[in-house]
Amino acid sequence: MKKQILLGALTLALLFPLSGCADLLERSYTSSAVHVDRPPTAEDPSVLRVENYRELVSAVLYLVSQGAEEGTIQLHDYTGSVENDLPAACLEVATQDPLGAYCVDYIKHEYTRVVSYYQANLDIHYRRSQEQVRSMVRVTGTGAIRTELQEALSRFAPEVVLRVAYFSEDENSIDQLIRQAYYDTPAAALGFPQTEISLYPETGRERVVEILLTYPESAEELRRESELLAEQVEALPTPVQGGEQEKMVRQSLSQLWSYAAYAPDGGTSAYDALVSGVANEEGMALAYTLLSRRMGLVCRVVEGEKAGEPWFWNELSLSEGEKRYLDPSAGTGALHSAQELLDAGYRWPEGPQESRLGEENGVEGQNMEQTQENIQ
Repeated sequence: MKKQILLGALTLALLFPLSGCADLLERSYTSSAVHVDRPPTAEDPSVLRVENYRELVSAVLYLVSQGAEEGTIQLHDYTGSVENDLPAACLEVATQDPLGAYCVDYIKHEYTRVVSYYQANLDIHYRRSQEQVRSMVRVTGTGAIRTELQEALSRFAPEVVLRVAYFSEDENSIDQLIRQAYYDTPAAALGFPQTEISLYPETGRERVVEILLTYPESAEELRRESELLAEQVEALPTPVQGGEQEKMVRQSLSQLWSYAAYAPDGGTSAYDALVSGVANEEGMALAYTLLSRRMGLVCRVVEGEKAGEPWFWNELSLSEGEKRYLDPSAGTGALHSAQELLDAGYRWPEGPQESRLGEENGVEGQNMEQTQENIQ
């Protein structure tokens, strides 16, 4: 029998190599269900039965997960102090558990002695509707958070609620993920929304992230603009994909310039560039991202600074694996390396750092000035 077990284990090991397990563990996931195991019941199925503090906490949490406004818990052969543990369990669920901290306002409780056990009665008050709780999405990893944010921004949703496992972010990093999701969704980037980020609880490895989004225009108007933008892009000549990448870069840039003119005080969206016809550097970069992706190119918006002022341009990942940069507002179709942009006064968080500090003098300073002239 032992030989058969060992043989079966070896067979499974061959069928499922360990490297596959690592890939599975690193994979992000999403799920919209909030599940808490139901504690054991007493004779009455509406009554929960517990014997220790952890079971008591689980019972309170189960009632919250079901959206129950009232609940009864029987404490049989209880090993702790009911007087101390009942309020502690209610407080723990309402302030330390992610679901409770997000949706519970407060829990009133009382208990009585019934012969051989205690009976606790709970009155639960909520500050979130059950619809809000059901809309909560479970995610793991920054990639999954960004994907959910992109989907919400594409719908111009006013609220995103995520239950994040293995939480390692803070409000600043969540805000940065929102910006990344916005600029990676150029067809719906029609005005950056004001955001209000709340974390429940304040600390912990698993937390609920609530993001409230206030857009510069109504959802109806934004959807209308998004549809007009899509129609405008669809009306452009069909791109020829699969050719020389640098040629496709120039073609998409030519399409942009045939519709849009750069103006420092122009609009900030692809709609402003391709429909209204005038956009600033942000709108030009978003429009170019939209058109270049239509060509099959891998392109994203880069947010940084140029000569100390906020600026936007584009990063292209070409087939040879090298990243090249293009500023659609500069009036040239030249591709540049990261170092060339650095020398021309561009700065961005993930870009190269200055390797030399005295470049304003001598030959090196002359080279920097020449690079700036080439880009402009």
